[in-house]
Amino acid sequence: MREPPAFSVISGFDPEPLTTYTFPRHYLLYATDGLMALEAGGRCWTLPPARAAWIAANQPVNVRIARRITCSSLLFSPDDFAAPAHPLRVFDMTPLLREVILELRPFSRDRADLPPYARQLFDTAAVLAERLSATPSRAWMPSVRSDVLRRALALTKDNLTEPQCFADIAAAAGVTPRTLARRFADELGMTWRQAQRRLRMVHAVEHLSDDAATITEIAFSTGYNSLSAFNAAFREFTGQTPSDYRASVRAAAA
Repeated sequence: MREPPAFSVISGFDPEPLTTYTFPRHYLLYATDGLMALEAGGRCWTLPPARAAWIAANQPVNVRIARRITCSSLLFSPDDFAAPAHPLRVFDMTPLLREVILELRPFSRDRADLPPYARQLFDTAAVLAERLSATPSRAWMPSVRSDVLRRALALTKDNLTEPQCFADIAAAAGVTPRTLARRFADELGMTWRQAQRRLRMVHAVEHLSDDAATITEIAFSTGYNSLSAFNAAFREFTGQTPSDYRASVRAAAA
């Protein structure tokens, strides 16, 4: 049976290590719950329910699932829909796109012919994904090539609330500070301090998507002893205050 030009897929996935996938269709990936990480083009993003990914057909993507997720995604035939302008973009979900995705859930791969109503909604979803992907999420980290740098970043990330010394991080990673500094410059294009600040902001973005912690608690867990300093750093990174960002996440999930 011929597959429709676009269809919806609702699936649950258990935790899995980093695995490479290639999709024959353009893929609007949206996890309604759970958490995964995507890696492509030298960047790594986390994908909570507050964000979605717009992935071009035949684009290899590395996926790591941290905890069980449920995805409600849309797949588009490259013969019937224009390719995304970028191979992969992660962006903040909006209430409108979320409702379109959920409205399309009944139109699965088994329905060969799309009624005009469904086709219009798939067209709308593709247009919205393309428009939103023009302003991608800034909550990403550069991909890491070496085990040394991977260890150094893991140590940094696991101790964001503690005072950290670069020399101690280097020693724990098994290299000299000079060698580690060169790794950061060569692989990430940034200093260790710059990477530490970005890790803090990525941590904050992820936890602001979860109502379990207050903004003050997130500020302290991110390594800031001052709420005003955290607010200023977050606004500089995202263009929004933490409270405005959390409000936008809640609106998208409502």
